[in-house]
Amino acid sequence: MKKKLIIRYTTLGILFFLPVVFLLMLFPAKHNYSPLSVVHQGISELNNFTSEDDQEVVLKDHITVLGFLGKNPMDNVMAASNLKELVYNKFKGFKGFQVVLLLPFGSDSDIDLLKKEIKSYEDLKYWHFVYGEEADIKRVFNSLKSMKELDDDLGTHEVFIVDKDLNQRGRLDDRTDKEIEKDKPAYPLYSYNCIEVSEIKNKMSADDLRVLIQEYREKRKGNYDSSTRRANDLKKQS
Repeated sequence: MKKKLIIRYTTLGILFFLPVVFLLMLFPAKHNYSPLSVVHQGISELNNFTSEDDQEVVLKDHITVLGFLGKNPMDNVMAASNLKELVYNKFKGFKGFQVVLLLPFGSDSDIDLLKKEIKSYEDLKYWHFVYGEEADIKRVFNSLKSMKELDDDLGTHEVFIVDKDLNQRGRLDDRTDKEIEKDKPAYPLYSYNCIEVSEIKNKMSADDLRVLIQEYREKRKGNYDSSTRRANDLKKQS
C-alpha cells in the first residue's frame, strides 16, 4: 500500500511540475535575452476599417500579427491555416496578442468558407478579419517595411509583427550560424512567409514572437529601456 502511495504522489508531482518546467523553458533566461529588433516605426493605425462584428480593432497597445488576405481570401487559405495552427493557437492566450487580417470591402462572402477551413474546434476571439477601402489597405501596407509588394488583388503570403507602440519588429540580421562563420553580409527579415512552414514555425513562432512577449514582461517589471533599444536598432539600419 505504501509503495502504491509513493508511486501515486510521485506521478502527481511530475504532472504538476512538468507544465512549470515547460514554461520556464519556453522563455529565454534573462541573461540570454536578446529583444526583437525594431525594423521600422510609425505603422499606420487601422482608421476607416470595419470588423465583422463592428468591434473596434486597433494596433496600438497590442502585439499584432498583421496580414493581407486580398480580394480572394480562399486563394490564401493555406497561408491562413498555417498562421492559425503554428502561431495563433500558440500565442492566443497571451495578453494583448492578436491576429489582424485586412481585406477590401466586398470580399466578405468568402470569409465564412475560409473560417470553416481553419477554425476546427478553436475559437477565433483574438483573430480579426477587418475590411477597408483599397486606398486604406495600401496605406497600411506602405507604412510597413517590406521587400515584396502587394499582389494585384491586395493580398500577400507575408505577415508582419507590429508591437504595442506601432513599431514593426523583425530581424536586422537573419543570417544562419554558418553564414556568420563564413562572414557573409548581413541581411534583414522584415516579414514572414506563411507558406514557408519552417520560416513561420522556427523563426516567427519559436523565436521572434516569443522574445517580443518576453520583452513586454520585462517592461512590466521595470527592467527594460525601450527607447534605448529602439534607437540602437534604427541606428544599425542607417
